[in-house]
Formats: sequence, structure tokens, C-alpha cells
Amino acid sequence: MIAMIQESIFSPFFATILLTILVWVYMYIRRINFIVSRKLTPKELTPISLSQLSPPAVSNPSDNLKNLFELPIIFYALVFYLFITKQVDSIYVNAAWIFFGFRTLHSLVHCTFNLIMLRFYLYLISAIALWFMTMRAVLMYFNS
Repeated sequence: MIAMIQESIFSPFFATILLTILVWVYMYIRRINFIVSRKLTPKELTPISLSQLSPPAVSNPSDNLKNLFELPIIFYALVFYLFITKQVDSIYVNAAWIFFGFRTLHSLVHCTFNLIMLRFYLYLISAIALWFMTMRAVLMYFNS
């Protein structure tokens, strides 16, 4: 039973990785369609030029992909730490699912209609879930 609980932390872990892959694919679909439709030259494909030319529908998925390599990195490291130290419990698993769920909603908003205040609150809730997990692990580490 304990091994099953320990391994259950990997479901939101892999779901977050899958989210990153989906945003990456979506970003390239948007970007390639834009490049082809505008018949951009190689000179216009430098990062600076492309970012200046790209409308939000093209640049937002790229920005979101970058964002998926910020706080989620802490999430991935924390999941491994919790698993290796056999600290995973239902509280951590539920918080991990909350983190993933709100990261997903954040990505959906960021990659589509991009209502900034909604996106901010979705990001904030996911961050609070992650910081809760982190602080709980830190407290358990220093209290052991």
C-alpha cells in the first residue's frame, strides 16, 4: 500500500511533463504557420526579430513554454526528493494535482485568450500549492 502511495506522486509529475510537450507542439504549430504565411526570411527568424514580428497568438505559447521551465523545475525536484525519502502521502499527491491542474489552466489561458488577471490567479494558486509542498518538506526535513 505504501509503495502505491509513493508512486502515485508520479501521475501529476508525468501529467506536467505531458503539458509541457503539448505546449511545445502547440507553440511550433502556431510559429510554423506564422512563418509560412508571412514568408519570413531566415534573417527575420532570429529570436529578437521573430519576437518583434510575432503577434500574441504566436508569442504567447512561446512565453508559456518558457514559463513551464520555471516553477515546474522545483516541482520535479521536489517530487523526486519526496519519492526517494518515502515521504509521499495523500496530502502531497493532492497538492501535486492542484499544482498540475492550475498550471494546465494557466497554460490554456496564456496560449489562447490571455486574460492577464485570470492567468495571474491561476498561476498564483499553482504556486501556492507548490510552495505548500515545498515548505512542508522543508519543515519535515529540519524537524527530523
